[in-house]
Amino acid sequence: MSDVHANPAHVDPESLESLLSPLSFDSAVGLISSDGRLITAYGDLDRVFPLASVSKLIATYAALVAIDRGALALDDAAGDETPQGCTVEHLLAHAAGYAFEGGEFLAAPGKRRMYTNAGIEQLGRVVARAVGTDFERWVCESVTEPLGMEGVEVAGSPAKDYRASIEDLLVLGREFMSPTLISSELAESAHRPHFPDLSGVLPGYGRQSPNDWGLGVEIKGKKNPHWTGALNSERTFGHFGQSGSFLWVDPEAVPGGLSAAFLSSKPFSEEHAGVWPALNDTLVRAARAQS
Repeated sequence: MSDVHANPAHVDPESLESLLSPLSFDSAVGLISSDGRLITAYGDLDRVFPLASVSKLIATYAALVAIDRGALALDDAAGDETPQGCTVEHLLAHAAGYAFEGGEFLAAPGKRRMYTNAGIEQLGRVVARAVGTDFERWVCESVTEPLGMEGVEVAGSPAKDYRASIEDLLVLGREFMSPTLISSELAESAHRPHFPDLSGVLPGYGRQSPNDWGLGVEIKGKKNPHWTGALNSERTFGHFGQSGSFLWVDPEAVPGGLSAAFLSSKPFSEEHAGVWPALNDTLVRAARAQS
């Protein structure tokens, strides 16, 4: 799917360039409306960058497709490798109690929000068993191929090793706003807090109470500090990655919603943390100027 580029109504790189050109690394950013119209952009939208934890958005969406098709359910057990009572929902919502890496459990399921790569990797194993194929193939067959995400490289850990372009991520952002691969009911559920009111650490931004997550997506809620902007609503959801990457969807910033993606050639740093809130506010303002 390449119509992210089609007939952009307004591509104004100047305001973005003033924010991004002084940075010590290459970057690209794009903003779309709910119908996929490109509102504004900067950099090479086709260049493939590492996603780091933004990989989780692709991987967990593949899990939601499996759920929507009836291959497994949110309340299914999360495998013999996990404690009794641990479910697919716990894995999706970072509420299983997994340590960040490895197979150790540091809390009982549903008691703490513990952001984890290990839990997403376990989710991949659970999905693979349910659908009867390896997880990488399932991700391609269920998500990237039907959406036409041609630049995505699906290999390695589903928690952190995928690669993609801005155009690919914006296609996924459009899917989040107007789902075609899962039901609207499941999508709505995925984008609201699960196991609400759990506190925990948001990597790079400290302890948050509550630290709200949906099914595979982080929800802004009342978190402060946060990597989105002051103009992003509390319903904003998405993910950022330690490769200096993000994808967010804000269903309330303008009628119909917005999605923005950012990728860079340098791992997450103080530069990213410093520029992202202002960048995201600039993006929302650009959209509102046209609405």
